[in-house]
Amino acid sequence: MLVLTRKVGERILIGDDIVLTILDSRGDGIRVGIDAPRGIKVQREEVVRAVTEANAEAASAPDDAEARLRDLLGGAQPPADPAPEQ
Repeated sequence: MLVLTRKVGERILIGDDIVLTILDSRGDGIRVGIDAPRGIKVQREEVVRAVTEANAEAASAPDDAEARLRDLLGGAQPPADPAPEQ
């Protein structure tokens, strides 16, 4: 890991087309501006982790989740597929 010290207004270049600019320094945090091509994903790690955990939790729903939901909704059945037109 490369560790750098930067001041407000200074930049960090990553490759030929990514630029990090230090925008502001506030107490225990900083604001960083990121210029990157549209094809490059720029995501906060904690958001990616939260989404991954939520997806894992949803995927591990009990096998009877559909039946339990149907019971909660008063026994409603899913709509039937319409007959194909001829």
